[in-house]
Amino acid sequence: MPAQLFKSLLTKQTIFILFSLFVAGENSSKGFRRFHEADDSAHPSGAVLEDQWFIQRLDHFDGADDREWKQRYFVNDAFHKPGGPVFLMIGGEGSANPAWMQYGAWITYAEKLGALCFMLEHRFYGKSHPTPDLSTENLRFLSSRQALADLAHFRAVTAEAQGLTNSKWVAFGGSYPGSLAAWFRLKYPHLVHASVATSAPVLATVDFPEYLEVVWRSLASEDPECPLLVKQASDALVERLKDPKTYDNITKDFKLCSKLQIQTDMDLGLFLETLAGNFMDVVQYNRDNREFEGVKDTGMTIKVLCGVMGDASRGEPYARYAAVARLMMEAFSIECLNVGFSTLRREMMNISWDGPASTGARQWTYQTCTEFGFYQSTDSPNQPFAGFPLQFYLAQCAAFYNVSAEALEESVAETNEYYSGYDIHSTRIVFPNGSIDPWHALGITQDITPDLPAIFIKGTAHCANMYPPRSEDPPQLTLAREHIFAILQQWLKQ
Repeated sequence: MPAQLFKSLLTKQTIFILFSLFVAGENSSKGFRRFHEADDSAHPSGAVLEDQWFIQRLDHFDGADDREWKQRYFVNDAFHKPGGPVFLMIGGEGSANPAWMQYGAWITYAEKLGALCFMLEHRFYGKSHPTPDLSTENLRFLSSRQALADLAHFRAVTAEAQGLTNSKWVAFGGSYPGSLAAWFRLKYPHLVHASVATSAPVLATVDFPEYLEVVWRSLASEDPECPLLVKQASDALVERLKDPKTYDNITKDFKLCSKLQIQTDMDLGLFLETLAGNFMDVVQYNRDNREFEGVKDTGMTIKVLCGVMGDASRGEPYARYAAVARLMMEAFSIECLNVGFSTLRREMMNISWDGPASTGARQWTYQTCTEFGFYQSTDSPNQPFAGFPLQFYLAQCAAFYNVSAEALEESVAETNEYYSGYDIHSTRIVFPNGSIDPWHALGITQDITPDLPAIFIKGTAHCANMYPPRSEDPPQLTLAREHIFAILQQWLKQ
């Protein structure tokens, strides 16, 4: 889902997951939930949607394995009219939030088209627990292919049970679920009539420095000097980190929970990535309309951050960089940061469903290590940060799951072979993307064919078209939502 992870999400990938695990003043699990989940039962209207449960196979691809589990889903039949379509919102790398059953562009479309709405939570996230714990052995059942098979089985059984076999099903998803929406139509065309694949990264890649390149351009769209100042600040911080005598001041400047200790390259990478994440996250979302999910509107935008970086009264760029970090912490009521890699490793290695990383960090990072990569490294000169190269991420795969760099590279190649990357041969999939969103670098931003159109929305961020409209929306965002609706109307007639 758009407001989940991360980073997921996919939610923005690993960076904000790592950041949230190190919130102090409350436990780490709550820190993660602050950024990637809202309350998954309460709604602004006060309504509560009940959990529904669907029986799934643990392994769809092993006929000898007959183990089953219960997958959570939600339903909204308030708008359904006989003969109307069926909309299926695909859950992603976090808890499925039933607020989406009442709000969002897809609900507007459902009301106009008389659609029945379902949302299926992704296996291994939220309350959908296929296995007793999150051991690496059990996580082998976590993959996009198993998730697509879950969707297919849910669609087939539900259609048969509720007399919806002849109805036209439309899949919706944003970010990683956007990719799943596209792949669902690609791999199961007999089950899904059309898909809206918003902000969908369809190309897997181990190294993804282009993410930070888009961050540079997005900052520059507000103020050409902004990314230059960020780079100066980041470079100055890296230089200071070479001298342990500076650590006391750095600890104070960035409000760390304990004195900074850089004992390994992983400690260094984690610290620098955490601070860069302030800019990465704001660029990715840029104050989208997530309040209906319970996500706090902090007022943090590209304009605000660039305003701080451009304020010479705050001192040199390094001091302004620290001011941004403190401003973000204040916005999220974070008292201090713990940025030791040993702590991260201990929490990420906790395999309990009650563990601090169980709300999505351990699961999604596993998927990146075994399917997608997506590592937003500093391995490009055309971006403003330093200190977290590809090796920083590869080392995490080895540390957390014993996945080698070679195995990861092979898995990413297999993912692109299976889903075809950019070379999609299908019909009735629309690909909305925002120009500010760094994930558009791995998405479809130009029409492939008339039946595989792209909608590239200038000046908007991650999954913007999925959120409810508001008065301050730019005209191009309003037009994009209307364009998607017109496309759906046309396709549902086919």
